[in-house]
Amino acid sequence: MAKVDAPAVEERQKGILGWIEKTGNKLPDPVIIFAYLIGILIVVSVITDWMGVSVEHPVRVNEDGSPVVEPARMLFRSELIEHLLVRMPTIFTSFHPLGYVLVVMLGAGVAERAGLFGTAMRAAVRNAPRFLLTPAVALVAMLANLAADAAYVVLIPLAGVIYAAAGRHPIAGITAAFAGVSGGFSANLFPGQLDALLFGITEAAVGSLVTDWVMNIAGNWYFIAVMTIFYLPVIWFVTDGIIEKRLGKWTGGAVAGSSDADDDPDAPLTAGQKKGLAHAGLAVLAVVFLWLFLTVDLVELVSFGAVSVWGGNPPLLNPDPALEVTQQLIPFFTSLVAGFLILFLAAGVAYGMAAGTIKTHRDTVEMMAGGMKDMGYYLVLAFAAAYFVEMFNLSNLGIISAVNGANAIQQSGLPLPIVLGLIVLFAGVLNLFVGSASAKWAFMAPILVPMLMLLGISPEMATAAYRVGDSATNIITPLMVYFPLVLVFARRWVPDFGIGSLTAAMLPYSIWLLITGIIMTIAWVYLGLPLGPGAEVGYTLPGAN
Repeated sequence: MAKVDAPAVEERQKGILGWIEKTGNKLPDPVIIFAYLIGILIVVSVITDWMGVSVEHPVRVNEDGSPVVEPARMLFRSELIEHLLVRMPTIFTSFHPLGYVLVVMLGAGVAERAGLFGTAMRAAVRNAPRFLLTPAVALVAMLANLAADAAYVVLIPLAGVIYAAAGRHPIAGITAAFAGVSGGFSANLFPGQLDALLFGITEAAVGSLVTDWVMNIAGNWYFIAVMTIFYLPVIWFVTDGIIEKRLGKWTGGAVAGSSDADDDPDAPLTAGQKKGLAHAGLAVLAVVFLWLFLTVDLVELVSFGAVSVWGGNPPLLNPDPALEVTQQLIPFFTSLVAGFLILFLAAGVAYGMAAGTIKTHRDTVEMMAGGMKDMGYYLVLAFAAAYFVEMFNLSNLGIISAVNGANAIQQSGLPLPIVLGLIVLFAGVLNLFVGSASAKWAFMAPILVPMLMLLGISPEMATAAYRVGDSATNIITPLMVYFPLVLVFARRWVPDFGIGSLTAAMLPYSIWLLITGIIMTIAWVYLGLPLGPGAEVGYTLPGAN
């Protein structure tokens, strides 16, 4: 890929987009933002402690039955300073998202480096009919979120080549793929790494209110699957009905100065790649069957209860008959983090051994280590976020803000579906300035999740609303880490394509995705549809009438 200089200042979009770019570029790294937030938190804790601010805890009670009063606590207290310094390693390692994400990435790193993700994406879109090219690219792009970085690096430039080979404008292919990968970042037919990351943060936020809530990685499964179905025609309509008409007819040919074999959509998959995909598919089926076997006693089922392989109950099923089915399946839900590790690892190794990208067990270990190397920045960010969340909880400002915020919303008379819609909009605006999904959720969740729980909205629904807003505006902010890379991909085809050009091309996607997401969120709350297995829109505090 040819080196492309940064776009000149005069190329940049003026007006509101220019202001967003200039303002956003002045913001520090999210790690430093957390450092500033910790400083602000310390000052606020001193002021609120001095003012005697407090609230009655909505759940916890004293021995005499009176509600526990939670006062604001100054973080300069001796016992709090001792806690923060003595327990520093524990605060970091016990940060809920950390373990979930690292476990999943051990397997995903192998699947990506072995070539499984890239080959699977090529195979999925290369033979799509011209008329169905856009929905095929959009669907694969949203599903490719499971592949993380590989979706940006492989699918987006490949979409440009495929569109050009089909006689269509390559920029339209790039924008469609970018809209699916990044604008539909939370949409997917299956839970994945993002679910583990966000629900880990949600679990930490819930802890300030109740302690018995268990993270369910499939808690948004139905929601994100429906989001995928709704976003697909939106991306199709915007690409074919708006962007491609605006771009005009493409007459520049099918290749943009690259001789990479993987960029040629007409190049057939090698025999090794085909064999690798077949072996990976068998590995996926084997892991799915294994998890089914660990959850349902198939022998007992077939023999009508005459035999039990497990001598009682399967490992991933709670045997208590008094519990509802969804509660009996809690061990299954919480095991899905380990399930994704084994799924990605098995599929990646099966592909690599068949395709020749993995020759010995040492290759597998190196790929797992490579996946961990890519998480270096996340570890730094997680340390800062873990300390902010811990200090926020110690100060009691989280529960105070949640109770007062819930009371304010109740007094405003706003319907809860509208409140969720406004939260989607707020997350979308904030995303223009802070690109990291985990960073934003880490400092929004401690207030937002308990506040909505007090209003009868579940942590799963709060997480779903945030996800809609977070993804829709990814594609119009230059602060998004892959935005410059997509710009380089576009300039391979149109050399004078500037940052304003890319932003203007992606703006219709962002607007329509945001509108669709807000309507979907509001309708979901009104209808009270389940968000995933065992995850409802509503929530009742323990002990509440």
